[in-house]
Amino acid sequence: MFTGIVEETGRIARIEQRAGGARVEIEAALVLDGTVPGQSIAVSGVCLTVDNTRPGVFSAVLSAETLGKTTFSSAKPGDGVNLERALALGDRLGGHLVSGHVEGKGRIDELRREGGSYLLVVSAPDDFASYLVGKGSIAVDGVSLTMVSVGEGRFTAALIPETFEKTTFRLKTMGDFVNLEPDLILKYVMSSVRELAEPGEAGGITLERLKKSGFIVD
Repeated sequence: MFTGIVEETGRIARIEQRAGGARVEIEAALVLDGTVPGQSIAVSGVCLTVDNTRPGVFSAVLSAETLGKTTFSSAKPGDGVNLERALALGDRLGGHLVSGHVEGKGRIDELRREGGSYLLVVSAPDDFASYLVGKGSIAVDGVSLTMVSVGEGRFTAALIPETFEKTTFRLKTMGDFVNLEPDLILKYVMSSVRELAEPGEAGGITLERLKKSGFIVD
């Protein structure tokens, strides 16, 4: 589990395609402190298990699912990545709960300075639209952001200078793809509610059904 508060940016040193996936080596500094094989690091929002470390570098294996669903499908040596170590119990939760399980790739439609902050506009894939909620949380390349507005399959977020400078957003341009993960709580609530309204069930979602499922308490 992560918070979406990036600790540092690293760089892909090597990515080697293998049968059924790939192996990536990432140059880092801060997140290597105390890190041993078997622990998790979010790499641009993708939860990866460290399989080896050496001074200034850690490596991880990418599954075919990860390659197909994230921006690792087009990653190359030299690309910058956002890095965050897994959350420890008792740590401050400065962003929101992030699992590191990317649900799709979005495209940056706009990224410009606006006043004292930066405006980010991202188009989301069609099957991600239901997760776009105004003032709701979203992880973009592993960065916890609040959606200012949503509409027509895309959302807008504001980046403060600290976020822009400390993450790979400073390296992004219009047309770049980013990893998207919806708010974890919203994701599970929607999954539970969908089960209450499965096709073929008479009555759809009713107050009685919501009470029976524990969503409403008298």
